[in-house]
Amino acid sequence: MHIFHFNRAIVREPAHSVVDGLRSDQAAVPDYGGIVREHAAYIAALRAAGLAIDVLPPLETYPDSMFVEDPAIVFPEAAILLRPGAPSRLGETDAMRGALQRHFQTILELESTQFVDGGDILFTPDAVVIGLSTRTSAAGAEALSAKLASLGRAARVVDVPQDMLHLKSSAALLDEETLLTSARMKSSGLFAGFKTILVPDDESFAANAIRINDTVFIADCYRRTLDLLTRENFHVVPLPLTEVAKLDAGLSCMSLRWQAG
Repeated sequence: MHIFHFNRAIVREPAHSVVDGLRSDQAAVPDYGGIVREHAAYIAALRAAGLAIDVLPPLETYPDSMFVEDPAIVFPEAAILLRPGAPSRLGETDAMRGALQRHFQTILELESTQFVDGGDILFTPDAVVIGLSTRTSAAGAEALSAKLASLGRAARVVDVPQDMLHLKSSAALLDEETLLTSARMKSSGLFAGFKTILVPDDESFAANAIRINDTVFIADCYRRTLDLLTRENFHVVPLPLTEVAKLDAGLSCMSLRWQAG
């Protein structure tokens, strides 16, 4: 499985309505201009890492639509359209279909009652891990497992720790055997067998990082985690994420990434 090697990506520009996106802290209102700047920095970083990027236009009807990882997952040979678990996001699946058709001959799709958010899906060398959460249902995980099996890919379904939004809120694979994670996620036992690097307790959100080719991207406000990964000999690039983080979002959810042949 291509875990870290990518040369293509899809992103979507943030709509003005993004400031009304889903978030747990209603008092932390994001600044639209700040989100635009952070999103532009993200795109520039992906291009610098060697990716060719399709930039989709904003969707004002769907405030959270810049988080393109939730309505789909992609592999070199196929894409799977998902069904986001938040009712306000259901239309994003149809909006993503055309962009995927430009790149993939095989596109599978979940049914209307099968809910999965891409934020609950973590690719590992041995399996695609699917987390059950408030956004990903058991029926959705079972259906996605079947779709993955049809592509010759194994799946493993786990329970996301209570009150954690997504599986990848606190889990990022740094290499084929090393996971960046929080103490709470480690104690769950979901990733027994992996070497773990624990983020400091006051930087738990730093665990939502992504590795793209030879670079690990993390939010720039987590200096202790950045220093920790640098000491572990990872090539780390910090990116601004202050405003995006107010939407309970991180670096993994703003792009779909794959290795095109």
